[in-house]
Amino acid sequence: MIKIERIYDYKNDNTYTILVDRLWARGISKDKVKINLWAKEIAPSMELRKWFNHDEEKFDEFSKKYIEELNNNENAILFLKNLLEHENITLLYSAKDKMHNNAVVLEKWIKDKIKNNK
Repeated sequence: MIKIERIYDYKNDNTYTILVDRLWARGISKDKVKINLWAKEIAPSMELRKWFNHDEEKFDEFSKKYIEELNNNENAILFLKNLLEHENITLLYSAKDKMHNNAVVLEKWIKDKIKNNK
């Protein structure tokens, strides 16, 4: 099971937790939230992140560009293999918008990759 959750709302549980942002969440102590992995190497590039700027109107184009980055990122393939070793995973992100952020895109990419490999 894969779920996504805003790091500010996350209550430590028994899932394998992965921060999927390139930058650490503002105002959150690294001691406060227990994460198993900080996957900054698969987060959107700085250029893409700045271009998107959390603009809901750009989300569809952002999604396409981010998926393209993931498909061309060797670290993303290694990341995917690592995920398969865990049953319950929480992807943590810091964006305010719960519907239009990189974790939403990443979750879809992961599920599509797993579905197509079965």
